[in-house]
Amino acid sequence: LTMEMKDSGSVVLTAYHPHGPARIPGMEQSFVQDVPPGHSPGSRKSLSRCRRISRMLSNESVPPAFSRSNSQASVDSTSMEDFWCEVESIKESREDGSEEAMLLEFKPADEGELEAEWLQDVGLSTLISGAEEEDGQALLSTLTRTQAAAVQKRYNTYTQTLRKKNKHTVRDVRDIFGTSDSSPTFETVPVSPVSSNGIQLPGQKPVWKSVSSKSCLDCGIDKGSPSITEELSYDVSFSESITVLPKTQEWPKNQRFKKEDSALPKFIVRKSRFGLTEVGDLSPEDMKKIRYLSLIELTAFYDALGVELKRNRVERVRGRENGLFGVPLTVLLENDQKKVPGIKVPLIFQKLLLKLEETGLETEGILRVPGSASRVKNLRQELEAKFYEDAFDWDQVRNNDAAGLLKMFIRELPSPLFTVEYLPAFITLVEKISKIKLQLQALHLLIMLMPEANRDTAKAFLQFLKKVVANEGKNKMNLWNVSMIVAPNLFIYKGKRANQQEMQAAATTAHIVRLLIRYQDILWTVPSFLISQVRKMNEAAMNNSKRQLMFDKGVRKLLRRKTMERERPERPEGAVTFPPYLQSDIPEGVIRVYAPLHSKVSMAIQLNSQTKAKDILARFHCENSRGSSQNVRGQIQSLHEIGGNIGQHCLDPDAFMLDVYRANPQAEWVIKPKAS
Repeated sequence: LTMEMKDSGSVVLTAYHPHGPARIPGMEQSFVQDVPPGHSPGSRKSLSRCRRISRMLSNESVPPAFSRSNSQASVDSTSMEDFWCEVESIKESREDGSEEAMLLEFKPADEGELEAEWLQDVGLSTLISGAEEEDGQALLSTLTRTQAAAVQKRYNTYTQTLRKKNKHTVRDVRDIFGTSDSSPTFETVPVSPVSSNGIQLPGQKPVWKSVSSKSCLDCGIDKGSPSITEELSYDVSFSESITVLPKTQEWPKNQRFKKEDSALPKFIVRKSRFGLTEVGDLSPEDMKKIRYLSLIELTAFYDALGVELKRNRVERVRGRENGLFGVPLTVLLENDQKKVPGIKVPLIFQKLLLKLEETGLETEGILRVPGSASRVKNLRQELEAKFYEDAFDWDQVRNNDAAGLLKMFIRELPSPLFTVEYLPAFITLVEKISKIKLQLQALHLLIMLMPEANRDTAKAFLQFLKKVVANEGKNKMNLWNVSMIVAPNLFIYKGKRANQQEMQAAATTAHIVRLLIRYQDILWTVPSFLISQVRKMNEAAMNNSKRQLMFDKGVRKLLRRKTMERERPERPEGAVTFPPYLQSDIPEGVIRVYAPLHSKVSMAIQLNSQTKAKDILARFHCENSRGSSQNVRGQIQSLHEIGGNIGQHCLDPDAFMLDVYRANPQAEWVIKPKAS
């Protein structure tokens, strides 16, 4: 990935794909000078060159021309040497034939095309087609003020561009948003704190749970320099919580990243009475809605900060359809699921991680010290031939060679792990946003946007990196070291001749990796305000379906009875008669919980204000401790909320059940194993 930062602040990204010969693109004029010929990168064997480049950059031999950018941040020569030598190691693997690189440039489209793609990606293609689709209407009805403004801004740009091109007539924005001017006036989600289930219950105080960086990741914090503690709330949308625009123009010149782990703040995460929800706790259908809302919210968030959200246009690149390396994650998973149903991370990636976790976590310099290029090449070929036959001998693989294979797997993905489309947004969140809390919020939304296969694989990788850092005392790899080594494999995509721009981006990309490792437990939690909006979407869609169903039935009855109508007494206004199946005999505050895998399959439970999900689980465990099979007793069971205004939701053990019940009284309650 080549980043060319112009004076306007734009970022041009170039992706490299593994199916053709490498070539070097002509460099566009940019704000930094090229590396002098005497400092051009050579073989990794010439380590002094790495050190000269590192020293040159850390001493700021090139006068900064873009003082607002964090990509100018200086790092010490040792860290730069780690980054540079990793890039050189990647270059060597290209030269010896282990990997190949093909250059593909992603050229920007005109504004109208970009906005049309954006509207489609957020689930609002109905605004382009002009169709009255219920899903689009349901989504629009849930938007907050800032989200609605973001949608309206993109739609305005799209329609104005079409009119300039004299294309077909488009719907006026006032027809969609019901406005007489450019400001949306339709009912939006209130910005006051709401519960994770979309219901504001009066008189409740939030429960606080400390999710400190110490509990999330033990990465060798300097005890003499305590971390800053900050609050991170999920109750209100991130874009609505921005009340003062950061003064980016006043950032200090030559701002430095503090490498010490203690420089990163601890965050106190607000845990409401509905608990916390992890990515895997929601159904795929609801996660699709989360992705729609996350892109709208990310756009609104960047708008609120005065930052342009740039995206690459995705060009579909066909990778290999079989094998292990250079195969798209989705194809790998399709092949692996035939062998292991339900698997979420490719088998080869899991095996490489397992090998390193079993034998390599205490290896000094793991990830940093490269393995033998020739051995790695031979091991790769042998894996391709023997892995799926279970004939590969893992005992022959040295730890540094396994680390080399792991990084090679990530680099050779036809599309980067963090997706070509959103790589500019990852870079921008550090270059344009100075406050770590705001960076983390932007990063959080980007994780929600990732395709499921990428997100699950990234999570497995970051969990491994967390373990590497936890063993710093033996492997000598702290959080910053690991981040500097991993960054070029993730963000200098399909590595080639590293130039000075890439080197100055080293601190930026390493900081992103550091945030990903340190705060992964936070980043893989679904913000509760998004769950609130999903519930509202589902409720709106259900109401629309009921109205349509009632209308269809009414038309049919009218046609059948038109000739045989009789006078009937009028019913009192407002009278409602419920069908027998809706006249439940279960009193208020009582739920029936089903446990199909237990000997006692159902139980009616009276809820009170203190009943938690874990209390219901404990009661079922006690009632079934003798009758259930050994397999069921050995499984970790969770309480699930199914139906109503949610698809499926695995509840936090600390969730207060009366609150969840009131938020979704039509749900069913089922105890079953949590999806892995």
